[in-house]
Amino acid sequence: MAPPAAAVATVRHHSPHLLLRRGGGGLLPPPPGPATLPFASRGAAATAPARLRLPPPRFSLSPVPKSLSASSSSSSHVPVRSLFTGIVEEVGRVRRLGPPLAPSSGGGGEAPGLDLEVETKDLLAGTHLGDSVAVDGTCLTVAAIDPAASTLTFGVAPETLRRTSLGRRAPGDGVNLERALTPSSRMGGHFVQGHVDGTGEIAAFRPDGDSLWVTVRAPPEILRLLVPKGFVAVDGTSLTVVSVDDEGGWFDFMLVRYTQDNIVLPTKKVGDKVNLEADILGKYVEKLLAGRVEAMAKVDS
Repeated sequence: MAPPAAAVATVRHHSPHLLLRRGGGGLLPPPPGPATLPFASRGAAATAPARLRLPPPRFSLSPVPKSLSASSSSSSHVPVRSLFTGIVEEVGRVRRLGPPLAPSSGGGGEAPGLDLEVETKDLLAGTHLGDSVAVDGTCLTVAAIDPAASTLTFGVAPETLRRTSLGRRAPGDGVNLERALTPSSRMGGHFVQGHVDGTGEIAAFRPDGDSLWVTVRAPPEILRLLVPKGFVAVDGTSLTVVSVDDEGGWFDFMLVRYTQDNIVLPTKKVGDKVNLEADILGKYVEKLLAGRVEAMAKVDS
C-alpha cells in the first residue's frame, strides 16, 4: 500500500534523504523492468535401531514441542531453538520429499504438508527430536531420526512450501544444513532466523580468479531491505551484498573458493530458485521509519 500523500510530502520537506530510492519519485522503488545485469549469464548389516519420531503435530515454521517421544535417547533434553549464523555445517542429500508416512492428527480440509528426509553424515551426533535445523535457510524441526539410514526427517508445512523453494527439491539434491546456535557457538556469520522472506532467481555467474560472482533477481519487497556491504542469507548461507540495483531488480555477491566448495549454490544453474532472508536489522529500521512517517503526517494534518 502506498503511503499517504501528506506523509510523503512531510518526509520530503523535513528529511528529503529518508526512504527515497533512485530511479523513482516515491518512497518505494518502481516495479522492476527487464533486468540489466552487470555481466553475461552462464548456461544453464546390523539390526536397525528403533526409529525415533516426534508425535503430531509434526510440522511448523518453528514449533515449540510440549513433549518429546518417550523413546528419545535423552528424555531431559531441551530442544535447541532457532537462531543461526548462516555458516553451513554440511551439504546433506534429499532422500525423500513426499506425504507423511505416519498419519497426522491434524484436521481441516487444507492439503497437508510434506515430509522431507535428508541424509546427513555429521549432524546426527548431538541432534535430538524437536531441535531446529536450517535446511537451505529454512528453519525446520527434527521430527524423526533414523540412525541406521543416517537421516533426519522434517515436516514441511503448506505455508513453508508456498514461501520457500523446498517444494522443488528432488531425491539426490543437495541442501545446506546448519544446526541452531548454542550458548557456546561462535558467531561467524550474522543473525539468521530461518524465516525465509521469499525466493529469488539466479540470474548470472561470473568467475573472477578463483572466486565467483553471483547475481540474483529478487522482488522489490526484499531488495529494499538490502544494502551494499550488508548481510543477506541465500539458501541459508550468510553472504555480504556487493551491489543492489532496485531498478534492474537484482543484487550480487561474491563467493570465495572455500565457500564454493562447502555450499550448494555453485552447483545450481541460471534460473534456479534460491531462498532469501534479509537481515533482521533492516526490517526493524523500516518499521521504525514507517512509524516516524506516520507520526509526522499526523502532526502536519
